[in-house]
Amino acid sequence: MLFTQGTGYPDYFGPKPANYKELEKYNQHYADIAASIQVVAEESILSLAREAHRKTGSKNLCLAGGVALNSVANGRILKETPIEQLYVQPAAGDGGCALGAALYTWHAALGNSESRFIMDHAYWGEEYDSESIKSHLDKHGVDYKYFDNKDDLNEVLVDKLVDGQVIGRFDGRFEWGPRALGNRSIIADPRNELMKDIVNTKIKFREPFRPFAPSVTVESCEDFFQLNDSHDSYPARFMLLVTDVKDEKQNVIPAVSQLGTARVQTVHRETNPSYYDLISKFGNATGVPILLNTSFNVRGEPIVNTPADALNTYNNSGIDSLVLGQFMINKS
Repeated sequence: MLFTQGTGYPDYFGPKPANYKELEKYNQHYADIAASIQVVAEESILSLAREAHRKTGSKNLCLAGGVALNSVANGRILKETPIEQLYVQPAAGDGGCALGAALYTWHAALGNSESRFIMDHAYWGEEYDSESIKSHLDKHGVDYKYFDNKDDLNEVLVDKLVDGQVIGRFDGRFEWGPRALGNRSIIADPRNELMKDIVNTKIKFREPFRPFAPSVTVESCEDFFQLNDSHDSYPARFMLLVTDVKDEKQNVIPAVSQLGTARVQTVHRETNPSYYDLISKFGNATGVPILLNTSFNVRGEPIVNTPADALNTYNNSGIDSLVLGQFMINKS
C-alpha cells in the first residue's frame, strides 16, 4: 500500500510498521516521480491538441489509445485549448481495436457510409435476465426479495443509501471499458464525508489518495460541477474527464470531491433509465441528485460480470446490500 505524509495512514491498513517514517519518505520519492510523469504527459497531450487545432482549424478532437483515458488531461484539454468538443471511446486502449475493426469493415469494406454508428453509451456487455439470476440464487440457497417493479426497488435503495449503507448494484448490460458506469457499481451517499473511508474499509482496501466518482443526472451536472455544455460532453458520459466542483458544493458532496475536483459521470435517461431513475429518486429525497460510484470489485480482482461474481464479492466484503436486477439481498 502506498502512503505518504500527504495521504495519511488510514486505519484499514492495519498497525503502522515499525519503520513507518522510513517508508513514508521512500513512498514520497516515488509519488513525486509519478506526479512528474503525469504533468509531463498532460503538457504533451495539450501541446498535441493545440497543434491539431492549428493545422486543421477544427475545434473537434477525437482521441484513442490508453493515454486517452487520462481523465485529468482530458479535462484540461477542454479548459485550456481551443478544443470545444472532445470524444474518447470508453475502451480506448488495446481492447477498443475490436470496435475500430468492426466500424472499418462496416463503413469501408461494406460501403455503409450513410448509416453512421454513434457510440453514446458503454452498455454493450452481457445482460442476465430475471430467470437467470433467480436460478443462480435458488441454486445457492440465497434468501432474497423480488420487486415487481424498479420504482419500488429504488425507493428502498434510496432509504438504505440515506441510512449510510453501501450497496452493490448489478443491473443491465456490463460496461465496455475500464469504468464502472452504474451497472456493475458499488454506490453510496456522496454527502457523507466519512463515506470514502467507509467504502475503503468495507470493500476496496485501497490507497486513500484514490478518488471515488460522482454519478449525476445530466440535467443537474452544471449545478454542482464546472462543466459547460454537459449534455453534449461525451467524456463525461464515460467518466473520462476531471473537472472542478463548484466552491459552494464542495461541502455538500465531500465523498466525491478530491481537492475540489471530481471525475464526473453524467447519466442520461435515454441510455440508462434504471440508474438515472435511482439517482433522481435519491435527489428528490436529499436535494442532491448524485451518487458515489466505484467499480464493483475488491482490490486485486476485476469488475464483476456474472451473478456468481457479484454474489461472491458481496459475500466476501462488507457491502450491506446487493441488487441483482430486481432481486435484493441484505445482510441485516
